[in-house]
Amino acid sequence: MAGSSSYTIVEYFGGDDGYRCGYCKNPIGNFSHGMWSHTMTVQDYQDLIDRGWRRSGKYVYKPIMHKTCCPQYTIRCHALKFQPSKSHKKVLKKMSKFISKGELPKDEIDGEPMESVCGNACHVEPRMDGQSVKSCAAIPDIQNETAEFPVKADEATNDVESSPAGTDSQRNESESHPSRRTAPAPKPGVGVDLNRPLCRKAKDLRKERRQQKEQKRQQAEGVTSGVSAAPAPSNLPKTLEEFIKESLPENSSHSLEVRLVRSNPPCTQFKASFDASYQVYKLYQMAIHKDPPDKPSESQFRRFLCDSPLEAESPPDAPEMGYGSFHQQYWLDGRIIAVGVIDILPTCVSSVYLYYHPEFSALSLGSYSALREISFTRELQKQSPKLSYYYLGFYIHSCPKMRYKGQYRPSDLLCPETFIWVPIERCLPQLENSRYARFNQDPDAGDARAVKDVGRAMVLYRRTAMPYAAYSRKRKGSSDEVEVKQYASLVGQSCAERILLYRA
Repeated sequence: MAGSSSYTIVEYFGGDDGYRCGYCKNPIGNFSHGMWSHTMTVQDYQDLIDRGWRRSGKYVYKPIMHKTCCPQYTIRCHALKFQPSKSHKKVLKKMSKFISKGELPKDEIDGEPMESVCGNACHVEPRMDGQSVKSCAAIPDIQNETAEFPVKADEATNDVESSPAGTDSQRNESESHPSRRTAPAPKPGVGVDLNRPLCRKAKDLRKERRQQKEQKRQQAEGVTSGVSAAPAPSNLPKTLEEFIKESLPENSSHSLEVRLVRSNPPCTQFKASFDASYQVYKLYQMAIHKDPPDKPSESQFRRFLCDSPLEAESPPDAPEMGYGSFHQQYWLDGRIIAVGVIDILPTCVSSVYLYYHPEFSALSLGSYSALREISFTRELQKQSPKLSYYYLGFYIHSCPKMRYKGQYRPSDLLCPETFIWVPIERCLPQLENSRYARFNQDPDAGDARAVKDVGRAMVLYRRTAMPYAAYSRKRKGSSDEVEVKQYASLVGQSCAERILLYRA
C-alpha cells in the first residue's frame, strides 16, 4: 500500500479474559483491551495515551477500569511548574555525595515499587497474500511472563506532602480517643500586650538573617555604597536544574553522563551499547524481581524494551532529536549503570521503563531518573513549545507502593469516562472511597471524541485502506461489526478515522 509509513496499523484483540494482576496478585483480576501495533505515528500514540492506552513494546493496552481489580489511571506532571519536594532533594543530595566522595550510601532502602504491564500480546502479522499467521506463545504464559515488568520503578517515599490517608488516620485516632480531642480551656489572663512586637514565624526570621548576612558581605566587598542591598538571589527557590547541577559537582571522584540514543530505528550508538544495556537489564531482573537466570532473555529484552511501533518523525516544530522512542543511558565512569526507556511525543515525554545495575540500588535511581526526565522535558519545551508534560505511566491508588507517582506535583489524572484531565488533589478523596472513580464532576459531561459514525472508521483490507462502510459492503454478511464498534469506541472517532484496523 503506497504511503503506508504515514499510517498507524493495528490489530485489536478485545479484553474478555482476566489474567494475573502484578499489583494485588489476583490470579484472574487483571482485565484490559489490547492491540498489536505494526506501525504507529507519534500523534496517534499521543491521542491514544490521552484516552488511557499505554504501550509495552509494540503491544498497546488499555485497562478496563470498572472491571479490573487495580484500576490504573493515566497520570501526567506539569513539567514547567514542577518543584522538587523534600524527598526529591534528598535523592539529589545523595547522588551529589556519591559523585563527589565516591561512597555509596550504607543505609538500607525499601524495595522499589513494581508496576506491571499487560502482556497478552498475541502477535498476528498480515501476509502478502492477505492471509494471517499467528506467531504468539499461549496467552496465559505471556501474561505470566510480563506481569512482573514495571513500567517505571521508583522508591516509595514518605514525604509529608499531602497524603489524604494520613490525614484520615489522624482524624480517626482523634475521634477514637475523646480525651485527646479537646484541650483544657486556657486560664483567664490580661490579654495581648500591645507594647510587645508580634510573634514572627521562624522561617521569616531565618530569611531576614540571611538577607542581613548577605548585605554585610556585599558591603565588606565594596559592592554597595550606602545603598541597601537587594534581597540575595539565594533567597529564591532553587530550580530543579540547579539541584541537578549541584548533584554533579566538578573535580569529584566519579563522573556521571546521560546519553540519549534512538532505539527505533536503532542508531549507531544504540547498537554499540546494546550488549552492555542488556547485561544491566538481566542483572536488574534477577536481583530486583527475582527472575531465574534464563528468564531475562535477549529476545524478551528486545521485545519489550527495544522494539517500538513509533515511527521516527522530525517535523519543523519538533525538538532537535525529533519524535519517537529513545533510551536515556546513565554512564558512570565509562560504563552503563541505568537505562530509562522513554517516548518523545508532540506534547510530552512519556516514561516507559527504568532498569539499573543492582550495585547502585542505594542511589534511588528510579527517583533520580524521573527528576532528570522532568528536567529533560523542560529542556525540550524550549525547542518545542507544545511539549510541556511528563507522563509517568499509570497511577494506582489501590496499590500503596504505586502512590509515589502522585508526589510529582502539580499533576493530573485522566477521567476514565470523559477523558479530561483533573488535578490529582481533587481525585484523591474519591479514590479513598472507591477504587474506581469518575473524576469529572459534571454529570452531563460525556466523551467529546465518542464514536458517532463507525462507518467512517478506517480499516486495512487486502492491502487497501478504506472506510468500514465500504469494507462491510465488500464483505457482505461480515460478523465483525460489534468488534469494530467496540474498538472504535475505545480509540475515539478521530483516531478511528486515521488508524487502520487490520482485517484478514
